[in-house]
Amino acid sequence: MFVRQKSYIFVTFFISIIMHQFDYKDKPAELLTPEVVSMLNTLYECKGRQDLFIEAKPDVLTQLLEVAKIQSTGASNRIEGIFTTDERLVQLVKEKATPKNRSEEEIAGYREALGIIHENYEYLSPRVNLVLSLHKNLYSYSGLAIGGQFKNTDNVIAETTAAGQQRVRFQPVPAYLTSEAMEQLCKAYSAAIQDGKHDSLLLTMMFVLDFLCIHPFNDGNGRMSRLLTLLLLYRAGFIVGKYISIEMLIEKTKDSYYEALQASSEGWHEDKNTALPFVRYMLGVLVKAYNEFENRVEHLAYRKQPKGERVREIISRHLGKITKRDIKIAAPDISEATIENALADLLKQGYIEKVGAGRCVGYVMKN
Repeated sequence: MFVRQKSYIFVTFFISIIMHQFDYKDKPAELLTPEVVSMLNTLYECKGRQDLFIEAKPDVLTQLLEVAKIQSTGASNRIEGIFTTDERLVQLVKEKATPKNRSEEEIAGYREALGIIHENYEYLSPRVNLVLSLHKNLYSYSGLAIGGQFKNTDNVIAETTAAGQQRVRFQPVPAYLTSEAMEQLCKAYSAAIQDGKHDSLLLTMMFVLDFLCIHPFNDGNGRMSRLLTLLLLYRAGFIVGKYISIEMLIEKTKDSYYEALQASSEGWHEDKNTALPFVRYMLGVLVKAYNEFENRVEHLAYRKQPKGERVREIISRHLGKITKRDIKIAAPDISEATIENALADLLKQGYIEKVGAGRCVGYVMKN
């Protein structure tokens, strides 16, 4: 019975994968709903202001860049269950420490791949060899043979139910078809970009979705998808991810991320899926990133104000509970001790009140 069931699934999957087409000529037009068009318009307005900020405030952006590197490296790995302490994370990203274990090796590898994209994105075309090279860098500290190699066994995307049972959410492309699928994907995307008929943001999100559906590696697919997202966004002129961690924004909304991915992957093998849920989610993340970018640039531009006043201003502009970590992210040049002193003063003044306890402690403005 088990063998028969397994054989049935394999035959169905084999037929369906042959049917899938990487259609970057007609499908992007189907994504232009009023909501998506509105977000695209917003993002191009943000891109115009981004260029002005870059020209006018280079010193501020340098500070944001260093913080974003740390946040991006930490968040992208945490999404995949790879952790280290905050202190070790900072040391690893700043190359002031060597990895001590497997998790730290993978964190250091992400730092390397991210650095390559930051410094060379203009010269990195999305081709199969590049994808393999970035994956090799991802595992450059681990010594594992899987680095830079497509998967050699079939894999599945599964989830654990509340009852503790595993359920297959998606069956990716089988190992023996992976190389061909990646070739088709890269060629279809590059041809569409060169043609210039469709918006590059839509093409980027479609590429990332297709990459995740192919799931070309034994390990590291999620982190690679986020690295490729940054690369393609940078090449399209949307470089906000250098200064605001898009990976962290995804981490904060990862339930919505997985829901959008699930919705957009249904029927993928039969070429009956729609990328709209995933595109909508990712464009929303990008809008959020630009909003944070402008807020932080504005805040850091006035960092000559007394630091206590700056902490108060950050709190006044924040909706709901705010933590010390939130304040540190918004103002990376203010020390933790100064933030704690400012919070203590604001508590005494009755401007804020403390909520929660332990690691969940935060502060809210009094009505």
